[in-house]
Amino acid sequence: MVDRRVQAPDRFRRFSALNFALIVALGAIILASMGQVAPSPKQLAEGLPDMVRLIGRMLPPDTEPDFLARIAARMIETFQIALVGAALGIALSLPIAWCAARGVSPLGRGNIVVKAFISFLRTVPDLVWALLFVASIGLGAVAGTMTIMVDTIGFCGRFFAEAMEDAEKEPQEALAAIGANRPSILIGAILPDIMPSLINSSLFALEKAVRSSVVLGLVGAGGIGQELKVAFDLFQYRSASTIILTIFAIVLVMEVGTDKLRARIQ
Repeated sequence: MVDRRVQAPDRFRRFSALNFALIVALGAIILASMGQVAPSPKQLAEGLPDMVRLIGRMLPPDTEPDFLARIAARMIETFQIALVGAALGIALSLPIAWCAARGVSPLGRGNIVVKAFISFLRTVPDLVWALLFVASIGLGAVAGTMTIMVDTIGFCGRFFAEAMEDAEKEPQEALAAIGANRPSILIGAILPDIMPSLINSSLFALEKAVRSSVVLGLVGAGGIGQELKVAFDLFQYRSASTIILTIFAIVLVMEVGTDKLRARIQ
């Protein structure tokens, strides 16, 4: 009779030689990569005094009224870019996700093409999209709004599609049994079931849009990022610290606000 007390858990009994080889290979890749790109103790020791001196040059933050007024105007523009871009992206994500959702899409197996399109939008970094829109549309907030919109479609499109695929099947089957078409099933059964998930994903997308819109100005796509780039280019470190603190405050307020909205929804 086998003594079960000395048996290893299933996760150890099923640990095959292939899994062991893969883990060893992964560890070797990580160690090799660390040797090439990870900072060495010498580099950290040499860079720490320079970092301390830089922080000293950034303090105290610049509080001149004219500068603060300009920063406030830029922050308003940044928030507008994030809000409009996210709103347009969320609105477009819903039909795109419907076409991409397996078993729900009106395109049948053509949903794979739409899923690939969403993956493409999500794979390309937002700064690359910003460069493309700046080159085609021009410098300014419009390029930033287009970037946030495309980035939001890539983010929300995936989660919206997954939520639609995981929606309860019984209401859909009941509507289909009485002759309802796919749009009616979407509106009458799927959307009411997944609405909390859609709202949560939309709020996360808005948070992400605020963070992304901050750095888009580094490539000329409008917002507070342009002021930050100019401050560092001109070695105006006190101004840069003011901008960084302003960005931190805006992002913190946005996170607290969306967390409260999610808690109220749940």
